[in-house]
Amino acid sequence: MHLEELRTILLSERETGRLTSIPSDIFETTKTELEELTSDVHANEDPFSDRTRVLIERASSIRETLQDLFRTRAEKILTLSSGHIEGHPLEKDELKKMLPAEREMFDTVTGAIAKNREICIITRHDHMAVASGLKEFPEAGDETTGEPAPGSGETAPLPGQGYILARVLDTMEPFMGVDGRIYHLMKEDIVTLPRRNAEVLNERNIVLNITPGN
Repeated sequence: MHLEELRTILLSERETGRLTSIPSDIFETTKTELEELTSDVHANEDPFSDRTRVLIERASSIRETLQDLFRTRAEKILTLSSGHIEGHPLEKDELKKMLPAEREMFDTVTGAIAKNREICIITRHDHMAVASGLKEFPEAGDETTGEPAPGSGETAPLPGQGYILARVLDTMEPFMGVDGRIYHLMKEDIVTLPRRNAEVLNERNIVLNITPGN
């Protein structure tokens, strides 16, 4: 890849707060070019010739530009990971623009933060209702106590206790709620969601609050 093309890609990446689409093999091809330039430098009989100087300067410029591109994209991915942990839905377009290695980094970082958050903050895990229709939701007579209905086993979080009952209007990518749980929302599901997450999704017309009395 030409240095000028690489700089154009970096400039485009810097101009927006979102990930941009870049060639899937950009890091591999540029690394190969750097190796070839290094070989040319070592093969040059005169280490002080103008040609050697030009090759060294070009290799240095390519390396710095590539490092800046990686750093810029990594910062955006870390921001997406942090927002995802806080319950902000991750748009599919952002995932599509990640290179395979970047997606692996996103998944690893998100998983590590979630695990650490669970260890440091989350002290109680609630079960949620997912899939088609409401599953394991307490009967109306148990909503005041928060206890499971007789014979029902563990239940989903109750509306009014920091959660709301909602109908899913559109399928979306799995996300982590503020309670540390991973939510998989499919269109027409009836689910219980943390109120903070539900408010954000409601603003985006992804869920509809159907909590009785609201």
